Amino acid sequence: MAKLFHFMLDPYSRRVRLALQEQNVAVTLVDEKPWALSRQVVDLNPSRFLPVLQEDSGAVICGVEALGEYLEERITSEKSLLPGNALQRAEIRRLVAWFDVKFYSEVTEPLLTEKIIKRFMRTPSVPAMARVREALQRLKPHLDYVAGLAEQRSWLGGEELSLADLAAAAHLSAIDYLGDVNWADHPVAKSWYQRIKSRPAFRALLSDTLPALPPSAHYADLDF
Repeated sequence: MAKLFHFMLDPYSRRVRLALQEQNVAVTLVDEKPWALSRQVVDLNPSRFLPVLQEDSGAVICGVEALGEYLEERITSEKSLLPGNALQRAEIRRLVAWFDVKFYSEVTEPLLTEKIIKRFMRTPSVPAMARVREALQRLKPHLDYVAGLAEQRSWLGGEELSLADLAAAAHLSAIDYLGDVNWADHPVAKSWYQRIKSRPAFRALLSDTLPALPPSAHYADLDF
């Protein structure tokens, strides 16, 4: 069986895991620590970025964007996560980039770095709480943006579930694990998240637990 090397709270790994589940592709998950990657992963992907997929044939596909396109080209149109015409697919890709670049740099990266990575490194360091506070402030307009999209469309990228929803959910679920999303102040974004969180593809993510750092009380609750 193919192997996916991933870190359970890495949003890029999470997006690929969701896509694999949505497209009914079975893989063996291999847990990695981004702050201390195994020699096997470094050999497979010298850039040292997760996720990495190794097929049964030995072929290796590295990186979230390459993996997203690779999986898309392998499945049938009924399971496409890039649905629609060229213009509609461009909008999905725009939103994927929004979350994978802008949201990541402003929210996900500082929260994960300060609250998780610094804690588990070989030489732990004290979180920079100023970065945490700034990231939480920047999260608010992003949730407003999600709400605006959800009010206009059936799903974030259009009328069908797409990679845009998976990218947004991957980032939000990673920080929701930490209890850092104030859903009460963003009911429309919460309603969208409840829908995608309730999908069968999400179940494996909701069972994730880091040693010595359990998820927030509502993390796995579908009626949070």
